[in-house]
Amino acid sequence: MTIEAIPPASADTEDAAAPVLRQQVLVLYLASSALDSQVVGWSRYDGTGRTSPTTGDSDEPPYESGVAALRDGWRLFQAAQLIPPYPGHEYDVSFLKHEFFFERVVDVRARTGF
Repeated sequence: MTIEAIPPASADTEDAAAPVLRQQVLVLYLASSALDSQVVGWSRYDGTGRTSPTTGDSDEPPYESGVAALRDGWRLFQAAQLIPPYPGHEYDVSFLKHEFFFERVVDVRARTGF
């Protein structure tokens, strides 16, 4: 069985009336498991190819909280799993555990930013 690769759609080859949709992903690390808590870390990924954000490219978070991202049109599609610390390890420093994934689907023909 052979699998044929499907080339990505581009604004140049598609029907002019049809939107060309791409996904943007925003990962917010919050101070707690509450969606309205302060953003302490973040990552952005742009499937439109218009921007190439990298880690540490900004001193200010894109939003103050996860709720602020929702209000701006981002859709939450994954929230952090709440796992209690192992007894005796309540104060260990490790990964940022309150991770929330958001997405926004945009038309690459529209002139919107990240």
